[in-house]
Amino acid sequence: MNDHQDFAAAPVLENELVRLEPLSYTQQDELAAAVSVGQLWKTWYTGIPSPQRMAQEIDRRLALQRQGSMAPWAVVDPASGTAVGMTTFMEIDPVSPRLEIGFTWLGRAAQGTGINPAMKLLMLERAFDTLGCIAVEFRTHWHNHQSRAAIARLGAKQDGVLRNHRVMPNGTLRDTVVFSILNTEWPAVRAGLEHRLAKYSQQR
Repeated sequence: MNDHQDFAAAPVLENELVRLEPLSYTQQDELAAAVSVGQLWKTWYTGIPSPQRMAQEIDRRLALQRQGSMAPWAVVDPASGTAVGMTTFMEIDPVSPRLEIGFTWLGRAAQGTGINPAMKLLMLERAFDTLGCIAVEFRTHWHNHQSRAAIARLGAKQDGVLRNHRVMPNGTLRDTVVFSILNTEWPAVRAGLEHRLAKYSQQR
């Protein structure tokens, strides 16, 4: 049976378009550079770390991994070998079993390149095929229309909206949109992602 440590493991996952590496302090400078383009951390409805807080965010994610409640990765562009973002398994529940893919961000240069669907394919393969999840969840801010559209394009279905779900650092109240993919839906979601990624591969 899976346990929290199985779910919190962050092995290298890779395909032609992306490589997910275990998060470490060696990636700090590259991640700080990636987030600096366009000052992504200033987007009011997201929780992206600033360059100055990148080490603290790595600390936080690795501490949660040691507790068995998060699997953190750095997102690496294999073309350059550079870390361009972060992602995690979180809200880990090995008993159900299910988890959430979240705390994800990509630098401006990596957006729209196929890296996001490519990494989601790798993570969903691990969640469903390796860990045996019955559901994988995604959550985002109501006002994060880019994220909501990207999640829907994966093939996830919207479960609902948690109203006044969280107080944001700027004092505003967040309505959280909840999506999920079920294990019974995974074969169709996988086929859709592979079809999308074939187009990116042809462009390389």
